[in-house]
Amino acid sequence: MNIHEYQAKEILKNYQVAVPEGIAVFSVDDAVKAAESLKQKGTTLFVVKAQIHAGGRGKGRTRSSGAKGVILARSVGEVRAAAESLLGDTLVTIQTGEAGKKVERLYITDGVEIRQEYYVGVTLDRTRNQNVIMVSTEGGVEIEKVAEETPEKIVKEWVEPGLSLQGHQARRLAFALGLKGDPFKKAVKFIMSLYKAFKETDASIVEINPLALTGDDDIVALDAKINFDDNALFRQPEIYELRDKSEEDPLEVEAVESDLNYIKLDGNVGCMVNGAGLAMATMDMIKLAGGEPANFLDVGGGANVETVRNGFRIILKDPNVEAILINIFGGIVRCDRVAGGIIEAAKDPEIIKKLEQMPLIVRLQGTNAEEGKKLIDESGLNVISAVLLKEAADEVSKAISA
Repeated sequence: MNIHEYQAKEILKNYQVAVPEGIAVFSVDDAVKAAESLKQKGTTLFVVKAQIHAGGRGKGRTRSSGAKGVILARSVGEVRAAAESLLGDTLVTIQTGEAGKKVERLYITDGVEIRQEYYVGVTLDRTRNQNVIMVSTEGGVEIEKVAEETPEKIVKEWVEPGLSLQGHQARRLAFALGLKGDPFKKAVKFIMSLYKAFKETDASIVEINPLALTGDDDIVALDAKINFDDNALFRQPEIYELRDKSEEDPLEVEAVESDLNYIKLDGNVGCMVNGAGLAMATMDMIKLAGGEPANFLDVGGGANVETVRNGFRIILKDPNVEAILINIFGGIVRCDRVAGGIIEAAKDPEIIKKLEQMPLIVRLQGTNAEEGKKLIDESGLNVISAVLLKEAADEVSKAISA
């Protein structure tokens, strides 16, 4: 689960991670009030930041006004003008694609004097099964670009499972940033606090880019990104309440509510599969056969009529889908039970009407596969049966090119 920058910074503040003063707003009038409040505290330079679940806001532009997603303002009047140019408009960034995202909230923050920008992030290194803290002197730049072009500028420290981040590790990271004196001490404290926040909130990644050394020798997070492990959210009810469904794909929201694992993609072949590994293999075969998967959809090991029906509904709501491939391996779940679920789900008037307009390819293998195939073949549905995965993918390719 992703959250907005202002929400991430509120969480980090609870762990004594230094962030600039800021106020989230939802209207132009509230933006003005926030700026006036910050001005009373001594703020002379304001930063007006669009709040969307995407990076690259500083380089992005709104579709109508052409405003950047991050605007510096030197007066309350300029804050008003910036808010008017952003709120309600669609911000297009490198991460949103041409579709962009509608700006419905802003973050008005205290502008700080920046002497140097750095990067710091915490995540799980799955190759080593250890949490890793990464720092770089190349702050303000996409870390992926740094890793590709100048990997030597990324310094890492791994944490042993069951242990906390050690002081000497934080000091080594702060030293790698070239810091000395008071900024060095503040960076050590910052890194230790950031790691604690990562662990205690069940985050999957915490990223500060840029981390700033200010004119007052402070170390502060100018931006903050936190993603959380969905499987641990039951332990984090307060964090789950921060979820902004308006920033998520509506089909993915519906899938979560139906207990389905669904991710929308850009292709034209809808996939319904049981098991994440099989789903990945299915998408690979579709690509090799010349098609493009429209989604990742794992109905799980307990597929039944309801899960299949919900899966159909979600896939068919994607206007790009031209064909559907159902690929089921009967292990925990029996193929004849899945076949019955497909037949029953297809009786839904809304579903059967759409299925009549596009090819449906079904591949059943494993427990009771022959019985399941017989049920499908005798159902009267317009279904193309397949035995091998490659055969199923080839049938999809033929169907969409016909």
